[in-house]
Amino acid sequence: MSVSTVVIAARYCGPPRSGNGGYVCGLVAKALAGAAVVRLKAPPPLEQEMRLEIDEQPTARLLHGNTVIGEARAATLDVLPPEPPGFEEAVKASECYVGFVKHSFPRCFVCGPERAAGDGLRIFPGAIEKRSLVAAPWKPDKSLAGKDGLVRSEFLWAALDCTGAFALLPVPEGRTILLGELCANIFNSVCLDEQCVVVGWKLGEDGRKRFAGSAIFAGDTRLVAYARATWIDVERGAYSGT
Repeated sequence: MSVSTVVIAARYCGPPRSGNGGYVCGLVAKALAGAAVVRLKAPPPLEQEMRLEIDEQPTARLLHGNTVIGEARAATLDVLPPEPPGFEEAVKASECYVGFVKHSFPRCFVCGPERAAGDGLRIFPGAIEKRSLVAAPWKPDKSLAGKDGLVRSEFLWAALDCTGAFALLPVPEGRTILLGELCANIFNSVCLDEQCVVVGWKLGEDGRKRFAGSAIFAGDTRLVAYARATWIDVERGAYSGT
């Protein structure tokens, strides 16, 4: 087993006091090749040392003290991404982003409208007319680069996360949805400042659980990654910091 230390910087928040779910899933899944599924079991704390354990199967676990924050394992992904809209179509859809009017977590690293360019990802998915999906344009900035100059995989997981959520709205007054599980397959790379389109679509619901698909396309509609997410309907006040 290998063990390393992980600290989630405050920059990468989702709700005010915890890490963005997709970003955290990407960190936990980093050691696994191919499609992986990550289940979040507790809110990931910010600016605190956690332990990432990777065994020989391989599986991975992120722990804060004795609390398991998330677990990852290899998986099979059973969704098929739709044909993507064009970049300009995604730009137009983003103008109708509901988060500009009302947002549960306006400083979310991925989709928060209060985050400046170069700080948050500023992915703002809006509905595509006559199609059952949401889409947003995205141009990754230099702060997201790895040593190879390409966008790091945890930021691709983050982009897949929030985009799917906006295909599941609205939720009842006083409620919000939080990521419970994300299964993703990342098999292509993204260059800095490359024009990307991120899409999300609804897959169904079961009680308090809601299911969504999401995908990232880059350049000439090149499929980069896709995912299936389980979201949990919760009371917003318990996570909003209010």
